[in-house]
Amino acid sequence: MATMSKDSKEPAVAPVVEGPDPKPIRDSVPPGSLRGRTQDERRSHDRFDVEWAVDCIAEDTFLYASITNISAMGIFVKTTDPLAVGTGLVLTFAPPGYEPFKLEGVVAWINPVRANGDNPNPGMGLRFVNLQPDDRERLVEVIRTIAYVREPA
Repeated sequence: MATMSKDSKEPAVAPVVEGPDPKPIRDSVPPGSLRGRTQDERRSHDRFDVEWAVDCIAEDTFLYASITNISAMGIFVKTTDPLAVGTGLVLTFAPPGYEPFKLEGVVAWINPVRANGDNPNPGMGLRFVNLQPDDRERLVEVIRTIAYVREPA
């Protein structure tokens, strides 16, 4: 449920929770009001920190990297060699205890390595595309399990 800020009629954005214990990060920004918002504020699905290997295959590129967070709509792949925005990929990854996934994705945004070294988290945000109902159901099950396991007691 969105709360209203004291001085505005726009919903207040839920705070981003950072720290050693990964928690879902969610916002309450209504569609159409994203102007001026940060990348975290544009998210509409819970993200969960993970450390899973992923194979990313593009037309002429094979990239072995790590997934550092996942949601029902996509993943963040940590890499010093992100592909161009719009690049289509086949992603293969296996969450612990689950059958491997082989999904299609597209590079939605990149966080490139900077020459001055001030970027501790280079990589690319990948959005799942052409997700089949069975794959979506399995993916949501994995994410719900992560959320359940990480719920505070």
